[in-house]
Amino acid sequence: MSTEELLPITTRTLVGWSRTTPIEGHVLSTPYPEVIAEAVARVADDNADKPDYLKRGVIARGLGRSYNESGQNSGGLTIDMTPLTRIHSLDEETGIVDVDAGLSIDHLMKVVVPRGFWVPVMPGTRQVTIGGAIAHDIHGKNHHSMGSFGDHLTEMQLLVADGRILTLTPDGSSDDPDGSIFWATIAGIGLTGIVLRAKIALKRTETAYFYADTFTTNSLDETIDLHLGQRYEDGFEYASGWFDTISGPPKLGRGSFSRGNLATLDQLPDKLKRDPLKFDPKPLITLPNIFPRYLDNKLDFSLVGEFYYRLGSNKRNIIESLPQFYHPLDLIAEWNNAYGRGGGYPRGGGFTQYQFIVPTGNEAEFKKIITDIQASGHVSFLNVIKLFGEGNRAPLSFPFRGWNVCLDFPLRKGLAEFLNDLDRRVMEMGGRLYTAKDSRTSAESFHKMYPEIDSWIATRRAIDPNGVFMSDMARRLELA
Repeated sequence: MSTEELLPITTRTLVGWSRTTPIEGHVLSTPYPEVIAEAVARVADDNADKPDYLKRGVIARGLGRSYNESGQNSGGLTIDMTPLTRIHSLDEETGIVDVDAGLSIDHLMKVVVPRGFWVPVMPGTRQVTIGGAIAHDIHGKNHHSMGSFGDHLTEMQLLVADGRILTLTPDGSSDDPDGSIFWATIAGIGLTGIVLRAKIALKRTETAYFYADTFTTNSLDETIDLHLGQRYEDGFEYASGWFDTISGPPKLGRGSFSRGNLATLDQLPDKLKRDPLKFDPKPLITLPNIFPRYLDNKLDFSLVGEFYYRLGSNKRNIIESLPQFYHPLDLIAEWNNAYGRGGGYPRGGGFTQYQFIVPTGNEAEFKKIITDIQASGHVSFLNVIKLFGEGNRAPLSFPFRGWNVCLDFPLRKGLAEFLNDLDRRVMEMGGRLYTAKDSRTSAESFHKMYPEIDSWIATRRAIDPNGVFMSDMARRLELA
């Protein structure tokens, strides 16, 4: 009996959210962990007669919302984790939920919010799997107060290269006495093994709404002072904002900001008190995949940016739903179609999200970077700025105390050279790029950005000496 008969392997196009490096991948999609374990065993087997795609390693893939090739394995095997969606248990006393790694945050929220629980850390979209959230140690608007996703895991089950399923906890377990494998798996971009299940400590909530403030700044100096001088995040669990990198001075760096906490029942208007935990958000529209090139010029972006800025009027003590306050882009399904059909410059669009962080104390150079971005001719309107809190133990986790900035650049001539120079300047300040977003930096730069990378590689090699778990991103960044 052939491998194809034993394992339901298909081929299909795989691409990251920025749609720049599509591949035709060999994909296993199954709801059965034992079939996944068999596939990993086939990859690990040194049988020279096995199919070529089993000789190129294996990587897990979720909903494809990473902006790069971290969930792709050219010429190799990819495991589609999305059929694994079971919620095994929810302990109403402790708030700990035990779930499959293929479950989306959106699905989990729809189950637990009506029961009075909240996922403690969410990124800018709910359309990510629990496994993907672990693999990139996702962060959100509450990083300054709640840290990143890995800080709220109490246990996970990891399928490793030799076929064992390890039970891992933050402080160590019999399978991982010092917790090094646990923390190497947090933000480990799927290269320590395949997370099959995870236990997450949820937080309690009385409602599905936020009690929030919104306000604007008029310049980059005002935006920086808002964070460092006025400390607008203090006393609020959630805070973040959009800022302008298209307009020249004095408007450059002006922003639209929000901060808030989960609303209590007595803060809701009467009409919402009738069903305070109602939670079933749906996209308002789906953007069709019809644009060969679309939003990619300064005029388009300036108009959208001006509209976005004017939405951020100064308001206090308003009630907003999760999509309004936290996930506006989830209201537009397939919003990445706005950047064209994909495939990269000059064939048909796509974009690069450049997310970087630099330590506080570098404000003068930080302002120079923003000024140079505005003058570069490479324009972005989906710009996020936030002051992060302290990081955690994971060697490849992105956040630390510093300025976090996200920008979406349409692919065009000269962008690669411009971003290479930004990499250099970010590194000179002790900063780095985020693995969920980076699709183009070099291995040399990446290794310099993460000072604990050697310890992470040592842990990876100890549990996977033959490089069974492999992705295109791992090859690019030389993480074998």
